Amino acid sequence: MRRANFDGVKRLEDFEWSFNPELPKAKLVDLATCHFVALNENPLLIGPTGVGKSHLAQAIGERACRMGHSVVYTTAHRMLSELRSARADKSYDKKVLRLTSCELLIIDDLGLRPLEDDEPIDLYEIIRQRYEQGSTIVTSNRALEEWYPLFVDDLMASAAMDRLLHHSHVLVMDGHSYRNPPGRKKAS
Repeated sequence: MRRANFDGVKRLEDFEWSFNPELPKAKLVDLATCHFVALNENPLLIGPTGVGKSHLAQAIGERACRMGHSVVYTTAHRMLSELRSARADKSYDKKVLRLTSCELLIIDDLGLRPLEDDEPIDLYEIIRQRYEQGSTIVTSNRALEEWYPLFVDDLMASAAMDRLLHHSHVLVMDGHSYRNPPGRKKAS
């Protein structure tokens, strides 16, 4: 659990399903069995801010840890920043190995900000090396068709998305934000 580097303790048992009855609960509970990890499949959790994507991704990761799987959790921004820094201090191969050798990699908030410099190449390389070798959970506020431009190059985007989607479970999570439920006035 410590090596997984979760943001905090997020468990499926603690998730408040009642705040958003539109969530695909049966599919998410099925993912929590972690059968997808043995099959090297990729759950992609897509939806607006606040619907529970990050909590659920980490809760599934927590379950995978309890089942004995090696898990690494990171935000897309942190992962790509660390890879950029690793180029400078010559630890790039070691960082890539950590991200590609675990059984389950969780990349949170993909597409929250544009990718710059070598970041599209780094993301492609992580996806390429993990293809059929490990499972990857990705959360994003962007629809799948919005992921392609993140790679800048059409050919690289096509190759990355083809691999990511080949063995995937795409869960579109709609509904209200847990942090801003309907009826609660926002501060002005």
